[in-house]
Amino acid sequence: MHVAGSIHADAMAQGPHWLRVPEDVNALLTSLWSETARRRDDGVLEVGGLPVTEIARRCGTPVYVLDEADFHHRARAFVEAFDGWGVYYAAKAFVSARVAGWAVADGLNVDCSTAGELTVALRGGVPGERIGMHGNNKSEAELAMALDAGVGRIIVDSFDEIERLSALAAAREALPKVMVRVTTGVEAHTHEYIATAHEDQKFGFSVAAGQAQEALRRCEADPHLELVGIHSHIGSQIFETLGFEVAARRILALHANMAREFGRELPEMDLGGGFGIAYTSTDHPVPPADLADQLRAIVAAEADRLGVAIPRMSIEPGRAIVGPTTMALYRVGTVKQVVVDGTAARTYISVDGGMSDNIRPALYAAAYSATLAGRRSEAAPRLSRIVGKHCEGGDILVRDEFMPADIHPGDLVAVPASGAYSRAMASNYNMVPRPPVVSVHDGELHTLLRRETLDDVLGLDVGYRPVP
Repeated sequence: MHVAGSIHADAMAQGPHWLRVPEDVNALLTSLWSETARRRDDGVLEVGGLPVTEIARRCGTPVYVLDEADFHHRARAFVEAFDGWGVYYAAKAFVSARVAGWAVADGLNVDCSTAGELTVALRGGVPGERIGMHGNNKSEAELAMALDAGVGRIIVDSFDEIERLSALAAAREALPKVMVRVTTGVEAHTHEYIATAHEDQKFGFSVAAGQAQEALRRCEADPHLELVGIHSHIGSQIFETLGFEVAARRILALHANMAREFGRELPEMDLGGGFGIAYTSTDHPVPPADLADQLRAIVAAEADRLGVAIPRMSIEPGRAIVGPTTMALYRVGTVKQVVVDGTAARTYISVDGGMSDNIRPALYAAAYSATLAGRRSEAAPRLSRIVGKHCEGGDILVRDEFMPADIHPGDLVAVPASGAYSRAMASNYNMVPRPPVVSVHDGELHTLLRRETLDDVLGLDVGYRPVP
């Protein structure tokens, strides 16, 4: 460990052990990019039939560029692989009205966790019955909105919420379908902040502590709630099914125990999402078809062992669908060679975005890749760090990448796998407007979310007066 902290531990020359010097700095690792992304003979990156130079000219930078064909392909791959299961697109990864509409057209349901996400889904044309409502602290207003929209299921997350929802349902003479979110004690192999099934965290009811059983009993006994099943989610950016296997065993055991107590088997069960995608060469996602085969086998074997019927199963992919569809496109502003102990250690490439449009590297050291996007380079690869324009030393977009040694101000840089949690978690830190999201398909470009202006950002400041 470097004395200045983990972000400097690899400062000398070679970067992390897994990062290899590329034979061709212009080559694209196809597993990281959306299906229509390619490099033309002149070196310009193209997606959806449009060169990024044209996208930058028309939209400016930074900009998120979504490959529409890739979105549809990934959505339909999950629907087809999990035929007979419910597949809920996790809106928290990224949602707009048009994306919500695509999701429904592709056969997905939509999972929401706030009034804002629910509003976008409804305005995007998602029928209420195809929406699931999550959240560990849903307000009365959010629950009322979900009831009034006729959402297909509400995943309850606390005893307070059960009482709150029951009272609202009674007042409306409604009978909402509810699932109980449980924590199974599974330690998913992912970052602490995105692991959600261990005991010491905010989500769900503990099975080990008996809270899950009590929550199920209360919902089953409540005349204003229709208990339909058990929900589990073990975390995000997970590449193996072992965690899901352990979780499935524990929630099916709970399902079987409660069936004996209730005199009926609950009809539904949700294994959540969290399926990983490729951000770097070290990531190897499981294809949806293989994932479906493995999860089906796990559930079938355990249900058979317990002597219960297989419930109607569902999953909630978000990142796995939208993450790989989108690249973030930036323009280089400055290039700085950093010298450590008299040795040139690394090149710092500053771009016109940063942690305000992708907080994940700063939040939990998420690793990304990048490429020179606007031209071909014959220069040698050089260890580089791509950083933003914000007043933070941790404003890092790509911690380690080999970029061409001749990169210079004005060049375009593209970061793949930027579709999930980049725009969704974007901020206005340093009063920087958030970038637009555009989709490209067959040479056509459409705006999904327009670029914010300074008037947008400052519009909440009651002392601010726009210049006429």
